[in-house]
Amino acid sequence: MNTETYLPLAYLNAWEYCPRRFYFEYQLGEMEDNEHILLGRHLHRNINQEEIIQAEGTIIYQQQWVWSDRLMVSGIIDAVEAKDGELIPVEYKKGKMAQHLNDHFQLCAAALCLEERLGCTISYGEIFYHGNRRRQRVLFSPQLRTATEKAITAAKLTAQGKMPSPIKHAKKCQSCSLIRICLPFEVHHLLQEEL
Repeated sequence: MNTETYLPLAYLNAWEYCPRRFYFEYQLGEMEDNEHILLGRHLHRNINQEEIIQAEGTIIYQQQWVWSDRLMVSGIIDAVEAKDGELIPVEYKKGKMAQHLNDHFQLCAAALCLEERLGCTISYGEIFYHGNRRRQRVLFSPQLRTATEKAITAAKLTAQGKMPSPIKHAKKCQSCSLIRICLPFEVHHLLQEEL
């Protein structure tokens, strides 16, 4: 497997959040830290080690490398829990529970990788949101699976094309670590648009 041609799962998350951010990070290698990035790293410090933990009838495989030759994606999933004959992929996020498609796509893509590698079906995964310290169950419905595969294709096309324009989403832009590189407000102002 030549992982250089495989789209990293974390970049699929970045693409759904903002195609321009994805382009800066994936295609141009631009990275910047802000309070959101630093807090995310801090919260991951306890799970960023590959290990196997047994707890109350559950085996937890932390930091598992997964990939799909069919979809040409790869990456590390925070944890895979084996419980009652089922595998449950788990991602840890710093924010609050909501319908974050970027997180759902990343989790679903990891499940698709596991299914391909292990020859099994995974019906759902979970995302632990630190912001409200709760887990959200994400069902891997046919619609989410299809949307995830379409997002993978779209992200790869974005990487091969020209840089996307800034999105029109002031809240996302203000929270983005790349705001000083992307300059979304300035670009829209020059184009005489408003966010």
